[in-house]
Amino acid sequence: MKVSQVFFYSLFAVFVLFTCPARSAKEVEDESEFNYEEGSEKGPSRWGYIRPEWHACKNGTMQSPIDLLNKRVEIVPHLGLIHTNYQPSNATIRNRGHDIILEWADGAGYLLINETNYVLQQCHWHSPSEHTIDGKRFDLELHMVHESSAGQTVVIGIMYKIGKPNPFLSSLTEHLRAISDVTDAARVVGMVDPNQINMRSIQPYYQYIGSLTVPPCTENVMWNIVRKVRTVSREQVSLLRVAVHDESDTNARPLQPINNRPVQLYEPKDQEED
Repeated sequence: MKVSQVFFYSLFAVFVLFTCPARSAKEVEDESEFNYEEGSEKGPSRWGYIRPEWHACKNGTMQSPIDLLNKRVEIVPHLGLIHTNYQPSNATIRNRGHDIILEWADGAGYLLINETNYVLQQCHWHSPSEHTIDGKRFDLELHMVHESSAGQTVVIGIMYKIGKPNPFLSSLTEHLRAISDVTDAARVVGMVDPNQINMRSIQPYYQYIGSLTVPPCTENVMWNIVRKVRTVSREQVSLLRVAVHDESDTNARPLQPINNRPVQLYEPKDQEED
């Protein structure tokens, strides 16, 4: 890849993220207003018609999720390394109707991108995965949602395939079971360390500018999808779905048009995957 191309795409990402007006990227909490059933009046193809403020779900040009197709990905070594400084913090686990969310009351440390701190606010799960890699969909996807003081959002996405149980989810099993029989239930978990998610292998990762994957589908969200696929047990995926009281077999939004957006793969030459 030419140096000029690297510079252009890096500059594009910085421009979009830091020159667009900061808007709250808060996800809708009330799942009763939308669902994931295709053909339903509340399904993904209808989200943009349900509320005026959800117009980006149908009119947006930088929507997520997308397919991270290898032939369109630009490999960029030695640029954009993500530095994390996560800290244990008090957390609550909650059933939002369309997913399970783990929220840190006062944030749980931050990640650093382009000299800006993005505080970790929450994480939640989608099954199957919302993003695909070269057309392949995985069994689960974790989203770690961060926000800067200016209101800009950065999400780290991690994919999982069926295999060995995931240690982080194993630590939450008791709490997931406790809220599985109660609609809109919330449970105080106590101190939770985000480092237990295993952030050692965050590099290499894909990066692009997209949106929230649920209403209001707010755009100008920086996505960082970790290339290394982790494992999760079938029982853990099932527990996440059982704990959510909806009538769908999925809480994954369909793939969205890429619309010629640049997708980069940060692959440091001196970084070994673990």
